[in-house]
Amino acid sequence: MMKLLLISVLSFSVSKVVASALPSWDVQQNSYIINAINSEQTEIDIQNVFRSPINFPDFPKIQARPKKKDRTTKEGEIPQYVVDFAPFVYLYSEEAYLPCDIADFVSHTHAVYDNGTVIDDTVDHMNLTKLANLPKDKDIFLTSNDDFSKDPEWITGSKNKPSLVDGEIPHAPATLIVVDKGNGWVDSFWFYFYAFNLGPFVSGAGPYGNHVGDWEHSLVRFYKGKPIIVWLSAHGGGGAYYFPNLEKSQTETNHPIIFSARGTHANYVSVGQHPHDLPYDILSDFTDRGPLWNPSKNYLGYTYDGKKVTPVKKNSNAKHVGRELEYDNWLSFIGHWGDKQLPLSDPRQYYSFIAGYHQIDGPTGPLTKNLLRLSPCERGKWWNFWQGCNIRQNIKWGVGMESEGYNCGNIFINVRPKWFKSILDKVTWGGGFCYIVDLILG
Repeated sequence: MMKLLLISVLSFSVSKVVASALPSWDVQQNSYIINAINSEQTEIDIQNVFRSPINFPDFPKIQARPKKKDRTTKEGEIPQYVVDFAPFVYLYSEEAYLPCDIADFVSHTHAVYDNGTVIDDTVDHMNLTKLANLPKDKDIFLTSNDDFSKDPEWITGSKNKPSLVDGEIPHAPATLIVVDKGNGWVDSFWFYFYAFNLGPFVSGAGPYGNHVGDWEHSLVRFYKGKPIIVWLSAHGGGGAYYFPNLEKSQTETNHPIIFSARGTHANYVSVGQHPHDLPYDILSDFTDRGPLWNPSKNYLGYTYDGKKVTPVKKNSNAKHVGRELEYDNWLSFIGHWGDKQLPLSDPRQYYSFIAGYHQIDGPTGPLTKNLLRLSPCERGKWWNFWQGCNIRQNIKWGVGMESEGYNCGNIFINVRPKWFKSILDKVTWGGGFCYIVDLILG
C-alpha cells in the first residue's frame, strides 16, 4: 500500500483526500521528493565521470597546497560557515554499533606490529598521548584487550544515542578538519568514528568484512563561504552531490541530511536499500530515519595544510573549548585503528570466495584519507581507471520497500500517457540503460 502511495505522489496524482489520509510525516517526506525532482535551482556546472570535477568555468583554480597569499583561512581558525552548514546524520534505527569517543576506544587497546610484536608501553593504561608517541609506522594495529566478538560496551557504544533535543552525542565527539584549497575554496571534512564495523550479508550469509574501528567521513566544499559540493564516504568509494540538491533539515535548513547505513556506517543521501560492488543487489547497505545526530554540537576541531595539524582556537560549543589539547597529537598516528585480520585458524574467522573474509584489518585514520584532494572524491573504484568523479545533480535514491523515491523516474516523471510511463519505469528500473544515464547525467 505504501509503495502504491509513493508512486502516486511521484507521478503527481495524489489528491487532497489521499494526502489528508496519510500521516503528516509521510506527506512532508513525499513533498520533499517532489520538490527535489522538480528543483529549478542551478549548479555551477553539471559534471559527470567524463568531465573534470575541479575546473569550473569562471571560477579560480582549486589548489592542494595554496601559497599564503592565496589562502582564505588562518591556522587554527574555523570559519563559522563550516559549522553552519555541517551535515546532520541519520543513524540506522536499529544500529548496534553507535559512534564512540576515540579516547575511550584507545584505552581498551594495545599496539601491536604487523609481525605480532607487542609495544610494551601500551599494554597497561593505553591513552591518546601514548598513541601520539607511537612510531610513525603504518603497520601498527590497535589491538583489542577484550574479545571484540562478544560486544563489550566500549565496542557497541550502546549509550551514545543522539539527544532528542539538539542531536548531540555527549560522549562521542566527531572530528572536523578544515583544509584551505586556495582562491576562496575551503574543504571541511567531518569524520565519524565507530568502534566496530558490522559488514554486510551476502545472499543471506555472513556478515563479511567486519573490523574493529571504523572511520567514515563527509566533505563539504565551499567557495567564498557558500557550500557547493558534498561528498560522502562509502566502502572505499563514495558519492558527490551539489549542495542545493540534497535534503536539508526541516528545523535548521542550512544543514544537509545524510544517512549512515546499518552496521557498515557507509554514508548515503537517501533512505532504502543501496546495492554496491556486486551485481543483482547481492551486496547492499540499508538506511532509514533513525536517531538524528548533529556532529557540530560536539567535535574536535583542527586545520591542516598538508604538513601541520593545528588545533582550533575556539570551538563553537563553549563546553569543549581547549579539549583538542587534552587529546594530544592523536592525528599523527598513521597505523590501523583496530585489530589485524584474524587467521583462518581462529574460530572467529571464516572465508567466502565471493564475499571475502569475515573479519579484516581495522582502518587507518583521518590524515590518510587524501585530505589534499583536488577532486571531491577521495578515490575511484578499481574499475574507474580514468579516476572520474561524478558530481550528481539529483539525489541517488535507494531501492526496495523503504525507499522514498526512485532513480529512472526522474527521466520519465512527465511522460504521458501514464500507461506508457509505467512501461518505461518497469523496463528500465535498475537496468543497464538507467545505469549509463545515471553515470553520465547524475
